[in-house]
Amino acid sequence: MQQIIQNPIVIFVLLGVLVLLFILTAFAKLFRKAGPHEAIIVYGLGGTRVVKGRGTLIFPMVEAARGLSLELMSFDVAPKQDLYTRQGVAVTVEAVAQIKVKSDPESILTAAEQFLTKQPDEREGLIRLVMEGHLRGIIGQLTVEEIVKQPEMVGERMRSTCADDMTKMGLEVISFTIKEVRDKNDYIANMGRPDVARIKRDADVASAEAERDTAIKRANASREAAIAKAQADQERVLAETLSQTKQAEAQRDLETKKALYLEAVKKQQAQADKAYEIQTNIMQQQVRAEEVTIHQVEKEHEVKVQEAEIQRRERELTATVLKPAEAERQRIETLAEAEKQRLIIEAEGHASAIRAQGEAEAEIIFKKGEAEAKAMNLRAAAYQEFNQAAIIDKLITGLPEVVRALAAPLANVDKITIVSTGNGDTAGMSKITGDMTKIAAQVPALFETLSGMPFSELFAKVRTIGDKAPKPDDQAPAAP
Repeated sequence: MQQIIQNPIVIFVLLGVLVLLFILTAFAKLFRKAGPHEAIIVYGLGGTRVVKGRGTLIFPMVEAARGLSLELMSFDVAPKQDLYTRQGVAVTVEAVAQIKVKSDPESILTAAEQFLTKQPDEREGLIRLVMEGHLRGIIGQLTVEEIVKQPEMVGERMRSTCADDMTKMGLEVISFTIKEVRDKNDYIANMGRPDVARIKRDADVASAEAERDTAIKRANASREAAIAKAQADQERVLAETLSQTKQAEAQRDLETKKALYLEAVKKQQAQADKAYEIQTNIMQQQVRAEEVTIHQVEKEHEVKVQEAEIQRRERELTATVLKPAEAERQRIETLAEAEKQRLIIEAEGHASAIRAQGEAEAEIIFKKGEAEAKAMNLRAAAYQEFNQAAIIDKLITGLPEVVRALAAPLANVDKITIVSTGNGDTAGMSKITGDMTKIAAQVPALFETLSGMPFSELFAKVRTIGDKAPKPDDQAPAAP
């Protein structure tokens, strides 16, 4: 690095580069380029010139430059005061103006003279004042109808009228458009009413004519439809008549065939009914024979059941009465014999007098046991007759108990209120006593159901007074 610094050539080269960079930087600052949307106004030594769409050098201290926008300016033109038309009607007009600086150098210089040192708001204010003045003059030459119905004509007049003044300022009017026209007296609103009324009248007339034409066409169509319907009805009636005639003929043939078929069916049905009746009679006879047979079998079965019940009751009587009586008799005899032997043994140990007394007492006891045994035998013999008279006696003596049990619920009734609407035995207290009599009368039927034998048969088997019962085969043994 020190060698490079000590070399004079390198130093000169570096200095030359630095000088060149400085010159280029200064030249860049002196060079001014104009964009497509602006124009550069150069003034100073040599006069004023316009640079547009290219670049130029601005020498400091000798020349100066300022830019002028060539862009489109759009702003509203709406005078605050009312504008009066040729008819003297006060209206308020709002419009939009499109204005720009012309592209030729003379117009650019003219605009620079007028607006170069002014702000955009000040420039638009000056232009708006000029536009509003011309708009007031144009509105005063036109009617409200022309302003409302021909806004393009108003815009065209504005462009032509303002052209001279705009040219003097280096400007041009690109477009002028009416946004709104209104008034405070509803002139514009009422202006269309005659047309509306006329249009409505024309519409009503057209509607009436259309309805008339429609009614005429509808009437013609209805008439044609009625004629066609009448013809169709005639043809329909004719066709229905022919159809009904054919139907009647077909119905007649059908009824004839039905009559023939019914006659044949009735004959076959009569034959079948006769055969069925004969077969039914045969079957009924067979059923009756079977019923008689079944009835006989049932009767025989009932007889067998009754006989088996009687045998069962006899066996039950034997098991419950005779055998216990026989066992009791044997027990008493055994006890008597034992007592006798005891007394004999005791008597043998005492004096002879006491022996005699003991033998007497033993004999008494023996006789007593023998008597009781005989009583038992007689009771057993009596129980053997229990299937007839004794059973009847038990049944009859038991009837009051049954009636008492049936009437027992009435004993629990504290109070009976009788409301009688009848006469005789069917009303009042007699109705209750009659019901109790009917209940008592149903008791024999209850016993017949329980015993399985009617009362008439039971009473028929009772022996008359004086008949003796057969003696039992078993007799009590003699005393020793």
